Amino acid sequence: MITIEEALHLVDNAIKPERLNSVQELILTQCWAGKTYQEIAEVSGYDPDYIRVVGSRLWQLLSEAFGEKITKNNFRSILRQQVGTVEKKQGNSGSMSALELPQTPVPMDSALYINRFPSESQAYEEIVKPGALIRIKAPKQMGKSSLVMRILAQAQTRGYRTVRLNLLQAEDSVISNLQRLLRWLCANITLQLGVESLLDDYWDEDLGFKVSCTTYLQGYILGQLDSPLVVALDEVNRLFNYPEVAQEFLPLLRFWHEEANNVRVWQKFRLIVTHSTEIYIPLSLDQSPFNVVLSLRLTKFDCEQAQELAQRYGLDKSEPPLQLEELKSLQEVVGGHPYLLNLALCHLMTQNNDVYKLIKEATTETGIYRDHLRGHLAFLGKYPELADAYRQVILSTEPVKLDPIAAYKLESVGLVELRGNEAVPMCHLYRNYFSDRL
Repeated sequence: MITIEEALHLVDNAIKPERLNSVQELILTQCWAGKTYQEIAEVSGYDPDYIRVVGSRLWQLLSEAFGEKITKNNFRSILRQQVGTVEKKQGNSGSMSALELPQTPVPMDSALYINRFPSESQAYEEIVKPGALIRIKAPKQMGKSSLVMRILAQAQTRGYRTVRLNLLQAEDSVISNLQRLLRWLCANITLQLGVESLLDDYWDEDLGFKVSCTTYLQGYILGQLDSPLVVALDEVNRLFNYPEVAQEFLPLLRFWHEEANNVRVWQKFRLIVTHSTEIYIPLSLDQSPFNVVLSLRLTKFDCEQAQELAQRYGLDKSEPPLQLEELKSLQEVVGGHPYLLNLALCHLMTQNNDVYKLIKEATTETGIYRDHLRGHLAFLGKYPELADAYRQVILSTEPVKLDPIAAYKLESVGLVELRGNEAVPMCHLYRNYFSDRL
């Protein structure tokens, strides 16, 4: 059992360089005590809807920090698990006590972050340009969140204002409705900037939703800022399930980007967009926001990057030290997948440094990847058509051409790697595990 003080300390360390504001700390403390949003509003004097919105942003912030879905209902148990994992790690090795858990986005002050040259330098150069638009594409757990954190931190050092939004936090009823999506976007930007909401004053259905949203951002939000505003919009691929909305929303992003050439105030607006799959919504070349931007594609770690990460863990100085041949064997199993590699190296440093035992048990119910693999198996169990498509991929020794939507969905969760129009398993670990279970 942990105390609320320990929970607050854990959260403070996890969200660095950000900090909880007074309202977020109030909500976390009161929810820990079992209070409802209505009860929190009554004792604090805040409007209940305001408490709900701030609470939603708090769970989003914690989800990004800890790398898993956190809600008002499960945050206590997840924070307890995090404390238990840290204590266990500290008990096994004092030298590892400062290292982060591999399932979390890599913190800003971490020695474990591996640069994806030249992605970081290109992004840092781009974000200072008027009207910048950066696109980051990679499957889940490949490092998008860690890179976005660093771009935003670079922006903050220049005095820019930053806002981070994740479409995973928006309900389906929001994503599937253009007006609600645009109001959600404006409301969240307003909230994170800490300014008064005048959204209803600017919203005019006769002018249209896109014009209303644009006017609000241009005339109210950007108009009052004396520095650039960087908005990071994560998991844009959620829109791909709603083509009619995506075909209206994505061109709007391009319009805002191009307005920097026409309206001076839009030069302050900088946008980072992340997504997990290729864009399979039909957009003409003059509408797509992704053919006029800096496009970064995060790939798996190569042998040199894997070796550097092992050294960051101190495995080159462990007893016995990790040999290059052992690392190559591990690399072959996980295919350079950043999360899978981090999990293995952390285990080798803190639990057991027998690489070949780890590899032998990798696909078993006692292996270190059991929870990760079960999660993918449960996902496929919900979607039989995707399970059938994936079965074709893992049973074939050659790349397989799949239905485009099935291919994109499997790629988005990181189960396959697309080579042109054909799919192969992301790594040997997945092929070996799922060939026995599908």
